[in-house]
Amino acid sequence: MKTIRTSIIPERQSFARVGKNDEIDFKAICIFVCTGFFLESDTFRKNIVVLQPYTEYDVNEDSLITKSNRYWNWHYSPREISLKQAVEEFAQLFEKISSDKLRGKKIILPLSGGLDSRTQAAALPDDYSISSYSYKFANSFDETKYGKEIARLKSFPFQEFEIEEGYLWKVIERLAEINGCYADFTHPRQMAVIDSIKNLGEIFYLGHWGDVLFDDTGINDDADFDDIVCFLKKKIVKKGGQELAESLWESWGISGNFNDYFTERVSGLLNEMKIENANSRVRAFKSTYWAPRWTAANLNVFGDFHEMSLPYFSDEMCRFICTIPEQHLAGRQIQIEYIKMKSPELAMIPWQNYDPLNLYDYKKFGSKKMIPGRIIRKGKRMFNENVLGKKSTTRNWEIQFIGEDNDCQLKQRLFESKQLQEFIPDEVVRKFYEKFRKDEVYYSHPVSMLLTLSLFCEREIRTVN
Repeated sequence: MKTIRTSIIPERQSFARVGKNDEIDFKAICIFVCTGFFLESDTFRKNIVVLQPYTEYDVNEDSLITKSNRYWNWHYSPREISLKQAVEEFAQLFEKISSDKLRGKKIILPLSGGLDSRTQAAALPDDYSISSYSYKFANSFDETKYGKEIARLKSFPFQEFEIEEGYLWKVIERLAEINGCYADFTHPRQMAVIDSIKNLGEIFYLGHWGDVLFDDTGINDDADFDDIVCFLKKKIVKKGGQELAESLWESWGISGNFNDYFTERVSGLLNEMKIENANSRVRAFKSTYWAPRWTAANLNVFGDFHEMSLPYFSDEMCRFICTIPEQHLAGRQIQIEYIKMKSPELAMIPWQNYDPLNLYDYKKFGSKKMIPGRIIRKGKRMFNENVLGKKSTTRNWEIQFIGEDNDCQLKQRLFESKQLQEFIPDEVVRKFYEKFRKDEVYYSHPVSMLLTLSLFCEREIRTVN
């Protein structure tokens, strides 16, 4: 017998057994295709579960769970502190968490135009060994310019990469092994360059989940329970996802109604979180059920090659967040003020979401003064797309599903897999593929999930044989 204690936000999924019934869990898979991640402890099979966050488990020699107990719960216990005090406390905590894992190691730092990686760059001492990088899509705007400027100011060695069209088909088998098909294959762009970036150092310093912890969720603080459930469903259901889930539910002959089942599951889990403030409650739900099951599944692309440091995943950071008033978390204020305090030069670099404005003047983005520039930029994009035929690639699935070669690879995976045909009726697969060809934006997620299930089916057959 051994005891396993999970983190508040686990960096990796850990699996155990709850019985001998290894039947496929079709209901769980319907939620998976709807949202892009399995909910709670669900997996592909009924007797295999994922260990839940902030829980202690007793597991026997056969990996069978014999006892479990949650040792912590998310809460909202705001202290009467000023924004300045919150920023100072964040600075001390964030830098301690980072230095404890990074000191004396060769650090690999991804840089983007957002706030999370910029906060990390501000926190790193000048005498640390750091290599940084950024990447962009082919035929897209230059995402690397922000990382390049951050690296220049901090004197970090920097490399930029271009994500080539159709890279997925070269690595899809390997990616399926890494994430176990517990997340779709279109989002982890790092897979396209992992063989290059893994050689830059020995520990990945990653900023995942900072945007969730250090911002409001977009709901009124006093929203009632039913409103929160509706809000959460809208947040986690992907375009076309529920339509695919309902089609599979019907084709597999599951009794009842998918939407009723899904609503019941979300309501039940939310009801366990005894938090009155709606923003805090939504953040707790996402950190408990989204971060460990979606974000963590794709973190394996980093974690399978090197140690990881994820300061926003740390138990200390989660406990800290529970004590900060929501008015200080809203609008990314703490990160913004930290960067301005720690490195005013970094704060002067344009914020990608508000380019060309920076952390000092981004609030002017909606002002009349900015309208001419926004019109000009939009006009240039429209001219390039409609006149020159240079459509900009801005979404992950475009570089993997659009184009003749990509389409050929996609159809092969969807229509020539005997295992998938045995698992999902061919008419369902063809229906959503045709819908995708008519409305690529709305139906890209269902096609991506069907591709994921295709790889799952192939892996299951190989494993059995």
